[in-house]
Amino acid sequence: MANVKELLKAEENGSLSFGDYSLTQKTKLDDFSFEGDTYKVKTFQEITRLEKNGGVVYESVPGSAVHGYKETERQIVFETEAADDLQITLEVEPEKEYKVYVNDTNLGKLKSSLSGKISFSIELDAGETAKVQIVK
Repeated sequence: MANVKELLKAEENGSLSFGDYSLTQKTKLDDFSFEGDTYKVKTFQEITRLEKNGGVVYESVPGSAVHGYKETERQIVFETEAADDLQITLEVEPEKEYKVYVNDTNLGKLKSSLSGKISFSIELDAGETAKVQIVK
């Protein structure tokens, strides 16, 4: 895996890839159309943020590269890599319970906030990739 040099791109399998944690200055890409929605990405060493139709769907601190991001009604799946451990926040349905899996290990259940956010951490070494699955 590697950073997404286009910052945000649609993959042939219907997923999105985004983010470049090697950038030293904040870089963004606006008005990216994908499956009827408009996306925006901001990324650099300190943060990666993906917005969909004006709302935040993914945010990591520090920045990350995300490959194969796909949302369905029941789950969100993607692979992520970064230079260090990550704190990830995802927008999901408000006040629902979700199971979080990282590299096929169940981290447990998280209940989303009133605003529909869940947050979790992933321990990573530089260049290491983690497979994430969030199941409703």
